[in-house]
Amino acid sequence: MDRAVRGENVYKVLVFILVLLGALIMIYPLIWMIVSSFKPELLIFKDKSLIIREFTLENYTRGFEGVGGVSFLEYMLNSMKVVIPVIIGNLISCSMVGYAVARLEFSFKKAVIPVILITMMLPVHATLVPRYMMFRVFGWLNTYLPLTVPSFFAMQGFFCYFFIQFMRGIPRDLDLAATVDGCNPVGIYLRIIVPLSLPAFATSAIFSFIWTYDDFFSQLIYINEPVKYTVTLALRQYTEALEMSAFGVLFAMSTVSLIPIFIFFISCQKYLIEGIVTTGLKG
Repeated sequence: MDRAVRGENVYKVLVFILVLLGALIMIYPLIWMIVSSFKPELLIFKDKSLIIREFTLENYTRGFEGVGGVSFLEYMLNSMKVVIPVIIGNLISCSMVGYAVARLEFSFKKAVIPVILITMMLPVHATLVPRYMMFRVFGWLNTYLPLTVPSFFAMQGFFCYFFIQFMRGIPRDLDLAATVDGCNPVGIYLRIIVPLSLPAFATSAIFSFIWTYDDFFSQLIYINEPVKYTVTLALRQYTEALEMSAFGVLFAMSTVSLIPIFIFFISCQKYLIEGIVTTGLKG
């Protein structure tokens, strides 16, 4: 018995070491970028170690000054102007779709999930030209409307499907009890389903934030005025508008751009873990 316990402990230690080494290998480029942002420009590629032999904040000073008279803080504010409406739109619209499919009865209900899955499999580039022409007719080009308004119409099939699966796990007895007490479907959604689905809301908010904040292609298509650039578009300018060797500034602002994602993830981490545990209990 002791040998079995020892063997199991040795196995756990070996697995932990392998996972730790894998994590270090995966995170090494990020650590190197952060360390390099505090090095002088000329030493970044000459000294590739993680040791800072000559500390400087010049890269951050130059980076926050921005490009073309627009500071980096303005770029981050522009990103928030896109991210916050997208999160709100995804949570409202996709959760309502999830509630309708998971809890209500209506015609052609069985066709909704296949349609959602088909839209998830459809490449973004297949609808790029029609959407661009439509937004041009609306006069929305060079605004944030093409990036934010679609989220209020449940355009993200992934989140719709996620809410459907999560809400299906909530006992239907709660709906029946609320109906007996005189609660209509809207009341059930607001008073019962939404509070019990907070882990799903937190998970969707985290992914919406990360995907929208890191999005480059869509923002490049619809925004063409530097004053309205978001963080992802602004980072490209640091190697185009500045000298070609401005990697120190690029690394510094890339490090700063990670702070909102880190803060948002840590803030919602409790609900994310709760969602994993709750899902396990439902299974």
